[in-house]
Amino acid sequence: MERLRRKSQYIFLLLANAYWLFPWRSPIYQGPFKKICFPGLNCYSCPAATMSCPLGAFQNFMATLRPGVQTMQIHPGAYVLGSLGLIGSVAGRMPCGWICPFGLLQKWLFALPVPKLSFWRPLRRGPYVFLIIFVVLLPLLVVDSSGYGSVWFCKYVCPAGTLEAGLPLLCLDQGLRRAAGWLFAYKFILLILLLIWCTFTSRPFCRAICPIGAIYGLFNKVSWLQLHFHPDRCVQCRACLSICPSDISFYNGLDDMNSAACIRCLRCFSVCPSNAVSLEFGPVRQHVSKAVNT
Repeated sequence: MERLRRKSQYIFLLLANAYWLFPWRSPIYQGPFKKICFPGLNCYSCPAATMSCPLGAFQNFMATLRPGVQTMQIHPGAYVLGSLGLIGSVAGRMPCGWICPFGLLQKWLFALPVPKLSFWRPLRRGPYVFLIIFVVLLPLLVVDSSGYGSVWFCKYVCPAGTLEAGLPLLCLDQGLRRAAGWLFAYKFILLILLLIWCTFTSRPFCRAICPIGAIYGLFNKVSWLQLHFHPDRCVQCRACLSICPSDISFYNGLDDMNSAACIRCLRCFSVCPSNAVSLEFGPVRQHVSKAVNT
């Protein structure tokens, strides 16, 4: 299962960043695939990006909601909400564990041989704070004279935008390098601090900041795909907790197995020696257990 997940992450990384003509053509791909929202966090303005970022698209929807309602042109926003809702209702936060390129980067950084720090559990509320304030309220309420807001999270927080778009575009365009000011310096420092944090703590951006994960997490308990824990089979070996990138402790009842923090990596399903974790699919909740650990 873990080998399949790694392959999935690499494949989606390449699919999301397959435009390698940017050194010779337009630095930002504007083809037909840019109308499709990638399920994970991958910046729209990355020179190699072939698809849009759902977080940026959702912020644009909120930032243009007022004039959009006046002109009856809110269908792009309905598309963004529909795509996020469809993915979430099917798999919950599974894109975080199987698709997202920024999650893969955090996994690589955490593999570095440095001392590890535990994650402060109250920070789990962080993604919802960023979602409500930076993705919904500020773009909707802080507007110009024409009624248009701004993409606050992309502009002031998003480290993926700095890494995938800001730095490459500055390397490609001398004019942008001359124009870069305090905002880019601030975001660059923010990026460096986050990357350092990622070496010490497992997936801190996913667990403390990411608004996309917060949206998908709302569906974890109601999605078509569910994880099921069988306490009668559990041998209390703690293998599930030791391998969980989100430190979810369900074997002892501390956390709900399908809590919003679960990124659905299915590592607990693969590692459990007593088959105490199974998958459920659909409204009828058909159980699927592995016969052999892989």
